[in-house]
Amino acid sequence: MSDNGCGFPAPGLQSFLFKPLATVGGFEFNKVMLLALVTTILVVGFFWAAFGKARMVPGKLQMIGEAGYDFVRRGIVYETIGKREGEKYVPLMVSLFFFIWIMNIWSVIPLAQFPVSSIIAYPAVLAAVVYVTWVVLTFKRHGFVGGFKNLTGYDKSLGAVLPLVVVIEFFSNVIVRPFTHAVRLFANMFAGHLLLAMFTVASWYLLNSYMIPAAGVSFVMTVIMVLFELFVQAIQAYVFVLLACSYVQGALAEHH
Repeated sequence: MSDNGCGFPAPGLQSFLFKPLATVGGFEFNKVMLLALVTTILVVGFFWAAFGKARMVPGKLQMIGEAGYDFVRRGIVYETIGKREGEKYVPLMVSLFFFIWIMNIWSVIPLAQFPVSSIIAYPAVLAAVVYVTWVVLTFKRHGFVGGFKNLTGYDKSLGAVLPLVVVIEFFSNVIVRPFTHAVRLFANMFAGHLLLAMFTVASWYLLNSYMIPAAGVSFVMTVIMVLFELFVQAIQAYVFVLLACSYVQGALAEHH
């Protein structure tokens, strides 16, 4: 029986807490860190294997790698930043896309069954990478004064409302933008994992009671949620990289 007085062990914040697998020098290494490490190895290992010895006539692995690389390059980077300016940022965006996607996919993989992105630290670090890239590019391209104008939407033609616009734009771009960039990914993965855990546990609980028909309904909902999560996982990786590209494009754009 659960702590809430009923037999149903409702998932909650405890679903996002993990005991350390190992402790080295006071540093705790848990399941989420392991999944993040495995994700890094998988992404680096796959592209290394696909392009380490690239051939004019690609094999199956190289073809898959090229398809994934071209999807991000042509479908996101070129469409948002442009081919000429965007080419140099393709490796970063490809890395972000596949790293986020694989981190999300762990949610529906047996034994793992947890999306790394549902821990806010990981989306926050990735958003910080994009944020630093965006700010550095802004001042590098436009200089200090031009960079300030780019960040604040400074435009003398606004007249008396200019100070208000500058404050709002500065707050929106410099403070709110990196926060929402991270939280959007985190919140979707957090909510999705909680719903999936709820229907999975409910199926097991109802199956072990007299409400077997309800267990069947819950199981169907679990399957639907898994399929929906697969869609959301890819969409969230796409949206994160799309926003990153739009920030880079804004940093490179000429201020008028």
